Amino acid sequence: MFDKVRTVVINYQTPDLIKIAVESLRKFYPSVKLLIIDNGSKDESKAVIERLKGECPDETDLLFLNKNCFHGPAMDKALKTVYEEYVFFLDSDAEVKRGGFLEAMLDEMEKDKNAYGIGRMQIVNKRGFPAEEGITVLVPAYMMIRRSYYSDLPPFEHHGMPVLNNFISANEKGLRLISFPIEQYIDHKWRGTASRYGYGLGLKGKIDYVLNKIGL
Repeated sequence: MFDKVRTVVINYQTPDLIKIAVESLRKFYPSVKLLIIDNGSKDESKAVIERLKGECPDETDLLFLNKNCFHGPAMDKALKTVYEEYVFFLDSDAEVKRGGFLEAMLDEMEKDKNAYGIGRMQIVNKRGFPAEEGITVLVPAYMMIRRSYYSDLPPFEHHGMPVLNNFISANEKGLRLISFPIEQYIDHKWRGTASRYGYGLGLKGKIDYVLNKIGL
């Protein structure tokens, strides 16, 4: 079963967090293929990541980027690098608490040929901020994507909600997102990297924040 899935973790200068994320994943899934992408870190991340690979060398691949392209573009790079049909994204500030979720998610995806992704649902507005009504997306911190459908959609991008335009297009094409209680299996600390380094969105991010505040 697990030959169809690849787990991806993206790190940017949070070696303490990625150590917890990867080791907690390996506790329950020692044989699942894993790709760790380092987003141009300038700290001790490389040494920590290489040690993590050494613990499961045959099941772990590494990709070191020369500079920080930010989370969305790094996710895009992962989807264009791996060959497995299903890609499970696990944020570096997440900790796996119990197993069984990969099997269950794969089973649900395999049942429905129109299923594009599975995970925790969230409703956001056109700017990607949480809303009561609007656009349904999957929380990118712990979601599974069917890779073969991805190439026909807008790429994940540098954005506060990097999956937003991708999922809008997927919905327009009749592809489905499946709700799954992944939060019952994984503890996500939220903004583990962003709280230290921000989102790097510059003026556009500030403008979006203000416009969202005033309801535009």
